[in-house]
Amino acid sequence: MKEPAYKRILLKLSGEALAGKQGTGINTSVIMQIAQDVAEAHKVGVQMGVVIGGGNIYRGVAASAEGMDRASADYMGMLATCINALALQDALEKAGVPTRVQTAIEMAEIAEPYIRRRAIRHLEKGRLVIFGAGTGNPFFTTDTAASLRAMEINAQVIMKATKVDGIYDKDPAKHTDAIKFDKISYIDVLNRGLQVMDSTAISMCMDNKLPIITFDMTQPGNVLKAVMGENIGTLVH
Repeated sequence: MKEPAYKRILLKLSGEALAGKQGTGINTSVIMQIAQDVAEAHKVGVQMGVVIGGGNIYRGVAASAEGMDRASADYMGMLATCINALALQDALEKAGVPTRVQTAIEMAEIAEPYIRRRAIRHLEKGRLVIFGAGTGNPFFTTDTAASLRAMEINAQVIMKATKVDGIYDKDPAKHTDAIKFDKISYIDVLNRGLQVMDSTAISMCMDNKLPIITFDMTQPGNVLKAVMGENIGTLVH
């Protein structure tokens, strides 16, 4: 069998992806499908870290826009990512993938604290590591957490799994003439204000020359295709 294109990756999942068509909460069949896809990619020998959002349960930015203290709202959002991390861990272990959850906010009864060297050791032993609670700091998104963790574990690429099959010059859901990019530079993403990841995350990736691949998570088998180096989605480099 062909060797995977990457030895170690960081997969960024949006919380909304777990909700499926219901929009909020966790859809069991959707999370099982995601776990199956991730398990397929894991079986070819790639080392995987995962950062998951919490938007299906709670959005700190939306709450702060309605008048809640931004720091409090962000901490609540971090706790939502931990709920998703535990749900994903359960689904992955049912799919046969040994999984550890590490969180940036200590909660000893349910997860390990985030320790960089321990995370790398888990990866080397063939375990998948889910990083919960973002960076542990308010005012930073889970996109920024994904960039940070990817660099800390020496990942070769960030794979951002979304509900869209790549990056377009405008929203393809609203504009039928939207044009998809196969490749685009970090600076173009920033200049055009494209909503791939937030500007802090993109800038960090640019400074550290860490490529980002965005692709459609809803298509079964896409995680494996991305890991094997097939040309799906959009490459930011």
